[in-house]
Amino acid sequence: MNPVSPTFAQALRFWWKLGWISFGGPAGQIALMHSELVERRRWVDEGAFLHGLNYCMLLPGPEAMQLATYLGWRLHGLRGGIAAGALFVLPGALLIALLSWLYVRYGTLPAVAGVLLGLQAAVLGIIAHAVARIGRRVLKTPFAFAVALAALFAVAVLSLPFPAIVVGAGLLGLAAGRWRRDWLPQDTAHAGLPPVPATQDARRGWALRVALACLLLWWLPLLALGGWLGAGSTAFAQALFFSKAALITFGGAYAVLPYVAQQAVQTQQWLTAAQMLVGLGLAETTPGPLILVLEFVGFVGGWQQPDFASPLAAALLGAAVTLWATFLPCFLFVLPAAPWIERLRDWPLASAALGGITAAVVGVIANLALWFGWHLFAANGIGRQALIATLALATLGALVRGRSVLWLVPACAAIGALAGVWLPGG
Repeated sequence: MNPVSPTFAQALRFWWKLGWISFGGPAGQIALMHSELVERRRWVDEGAFLHGLNYCMLLPGPEAMQLATYLGWRLHGLRGGIAAGALFVLPGALLIALLSWLYVRYGTLPAVAGVLLGLQAAVLGIIAHAVARIGRRVLKTPFAFAVALAALFAVAVLSLPFPAIVVGAGLLGLAAGRWRRDWLPQDTAHAGLPPVPATQDARRGWALRVALACLLLWWLPLLALGGWLGAGSTAFAQALFFSKAALITFGGAYAVLPYVAQQAVQTQQWLTAAQMLVGLGLAETTPGPLILVLEFVGFVGGWQQPDFASPLAAALLGAAVTLWATFLPCFLFVLPAAPWIERLRDWPLASAALGGITAAVVGVIANLALWFGWHLFAANGIGRQALIATLALATLGALVRGRSVLWLVPACAAIGALAGVWLPGG
């Protein structure tokens, strides 16, 4: 069945709507795009969708947003890719900005503090479930299990930085792919897809111009910001940090959070570990990529270390800088390569490297759960510790039974609001 060609206006309406209903993390967002674009509307064929997904899984950054960018390019070229990627992120970004302001403005009220405690407990259960879910999918061989344990040891005991762990795991995966393929899980789920010809913009000069434009758009505003506020400003430090993070965020938001926590909490002291959990809870309950939690980090960091007399202005600048540095590189990774993506059918060594990195991500996320759990329990008294443990275990159990996070997180927040008035905080 041949794909249907929508008008650009029809596509714009779809991407805007998708940005408001894309709950459920990357898996839910990708499933929603497949249901709408491949099965219901028939705008994209199955082969192109799956191969685009495979390519985006190899990239750093939010794979669902990058897939939307690629599919938008397939439908309407460069303007379609830019519109799809931007509209996929914009609704969630607006909501996170509003919720971040409500948090820093009213988060000390007892009922609000209880809501935040419930959010933190729910997120702890969600992270534990992520470890189990990703582990079942990834740790299928002794080699993958050993890489995960080595990554856990490296980050928890040796305190190695996340980029070093990514590079090391990638090299281990490459070595296994080169000499011991039997050590890696065999994935043939997408084998035998029919070739889909790349017909748009398949010119080397075009790709170089698009890549150069993306690089300039990425860095010129950030460098101008540094010239305006100074190299020691909070906003410029966030610009540099999140630009670097954008290059190493393999494995999604959970994988990059330990790196963000290590730098933003311990080194830069933009926010606390408990506040990071709040941000993740807000990102879990709003549409758009889960990596929007970084916008919360930028907002709170700007509020607590302002570059201006107005903390709100500094916080909004921090949020904007974080969004720019996090999502602009996604267009650089996808759009220049889009005409050739479907020609990359066989790239076994890249898949092997990704296999090593993904295995390491399991260990890194396990450390994230331990790190957040320790800080959360240490900051609360016995009564609240019991509440945190109860809500986290209940969330984990509900997720294992297939319940939706869309009602679990609000339920924990409501219970926290009730308990926050009665339980002592110490």
